[in-house]
Amino acid sequence: MPELHTPATRMPTIFFGHGNPMNALHDNAWTHGWAAIGQRLQRPRAVLSVSAHWYLPDTAVTATAAPRTIHDFGGFPRELFEVHYPAPGDLELVRRVRELLNPLPVRADPSWGLDHGTWSVLRHVFPAADVPVVQLSIDESQPPAFHYGLGRMLRPLRDEGILLIGSGDVVHNLHSYAWGRHPVEPFDWALRFEAKARELMLRGDHQALTDYEALGRDAELSIPTPDHYLPLLYVLGASHEGDAVTFPVEGMDGGSISMLSVQFG
Repeated sequence: MPELHTPATRMPTIFFGHGNPMNALHDNAWTHGWAAIGQRLQRPRAVLSVSAHWYLPDTAVTATAAPRTIHDFGGFPRELFEVHYPAPGDLELVRRVRELLNPLPVRADPSWGLDHGTWSVLRHVFPAADVPVVQLSIDESQPPAFHYGLGRMLRPLRDEGILLIGSGDVVHNLHSYAWGRHPVEPFDWALRFEAKARELMLRGDHQALTDYEALGRDAELSIPTPDHYLPLLYVLGASHEGDAVTFPVEGMDGGSISMLSVQFG
């Protein structure tokens, strides 16, 4: 099939470090950065989001014309539970995702919606909620190379007007996170691992990023569970050789959560 877009109009693919769910409501440097990304982007036909918070032993897509806003957290202020992000779904994109991932069975799920990994970011990127959004689950039973491979298979979407995003955190250690209101200095191991990940992305060493468990103790502390890291592998897989690599949002929250965003293209 010929490309529908030239490389000049090809959509980028972006990983967002979403951090604390309260960023959905906050007015800070990170949310300003997300808004600026939305203002710079050409308008996509739709968004395909891979969120850390749809993590189950299955590959599925949200197959509904009106995905619900999921408040998948507890212990936060009532105002956060009152946020709704009424973006429409896109059943044609669901069909296309299942086609691209064939012969992998991809379950069409009408019950899931948009979890906070998706809407807490997109309400800043596309505040009008007028861009259709589909979520793709992360199969927790599969190794990292599987997820990178799915990103590769989904790469043609970028030439079809689809913005493919991953939402998680390059460094995500809640056991070490400072939940208080006062800023804290980032842990040395968190800074070192984030710097290493940035270096590998700039070098285009996707193999090392996929085999992250071989990167040592800093990786072990930064990625105690894979759920928030794996969305990055989809974005890496969807990138093209020669894509510009930029980091439009940076910073560390609570000492152990990386807010780094990474854009390819």
